[in-house]
Amino acid sequence: MDWITIISTTVKAAIGVETVLYALAAIGLNVHFGYTGLLNFGQAAFMAVAGYGLAVTVTVLGLPFWAGIVVGLLAAALLALLLGIPTLRLRADYLAIVTIAAAEIIRLIFRSVAFKDVFGGSDGRRGFTDGFYAINPFPAGEYGFGWLTFNHRLLWVLVVGWLLIGLSCLLVYMLMKSPWGRVLKAIREDEDAVRSLGKNVFSYKMQSLVLGGVIGALGGFVYGLAFASVQPDIFGTETTFFAYTILILGGAARVFGPVVGSMIFWVLLVLVYGVLSGAVEAGYITFMTSTQVGQFRFLLVGLGLILLVVFRPQGIFGDKREIAIDAR
Repeated sequence: MDWITIISTTVKAAIGVETVLYALAAIGLNVHFGYTGLLNFGQAAFMAVAGYGLAVTVTVLGLPFWAGIVVGLLAAALLALLLGIPTLRLRADYLAIVTIAAAEIIRLIFRSVAFKDVFGGSDGRRGFTDGFYAINPFPAGEYGFGWLTFNHRLLWVLVVGWLLIGLSCLLVYMLMKSPWGRVLKAIREDEDAVRSLGKNVFSYKMQSLVLGGVIGALGGFVYGLAFASVQPDIFGTETTFFAYTILILGGAARVFGPVVGSMIFWVLLVLVYGVLSGAVEAGYITFMTSTQVGQFRFLLVGLGLILLVVFRPQGIFGDKREIAIDAR
């Protein structure tokens, strides 16, 4: 097996595009689930409306890149309002049902043939990243050292992506240390007690839903800019499930939990895939083919995560008390 290639690919995965965009999605979920106790199973929808908001604004409407960013963020905030108004006064499981259904509805709308002229159907949209790469400060070429070598386009995406992660974590830290954040955590523990103190629980929940959705939307931007396209099937239900897995792996209600969880999650996926592929090609493993390695790695990583949930449900840095949510 080519261990050098396996290790270099794994090291890159720790700071790669997938790690960045899923970390942003999980930070948003941390605001929802970790700090407020909102069961949002539609985080992929926030990423999708942001990515498509940018793409459609630039390619269809012909507006500047920055106008697309604003439209994408406003679309994510509007989606949070539309989802929250009919559900946040009800039990937590109603929000879960509505968000998972809404995410799938949005994906099917973007994929629909009827709206192909706008959203591009199953092919998605391309050609909206010129404005982003026009301000790239890195001249054309390769940057880095050793295994960590990136071209100028990817490096620019990673720099912006990690800056967004840093700013998002700083924002979450400052907010959760403020009186506003303490109210959110109190709502997570017992919203009836918070309501008895005269706080508008619905308003705080809505603010949390909007904030987490907008942070998650940044992951949709990163995906679109890194791959220079947006496609509806990328924003499927599994995207939200991956984000939840990452959040629980790193630790809910911990500022850096989603970031560390995303790094570990993608390192494990890439490492397991590299080792299994090498073993199959070398003939060490004969009970499966190279085309089955991708599915088998999810089985192994999923088994590991099941064991983690059983023996350490709070995650690596988490606290059991943080995930003991009363979902009445």
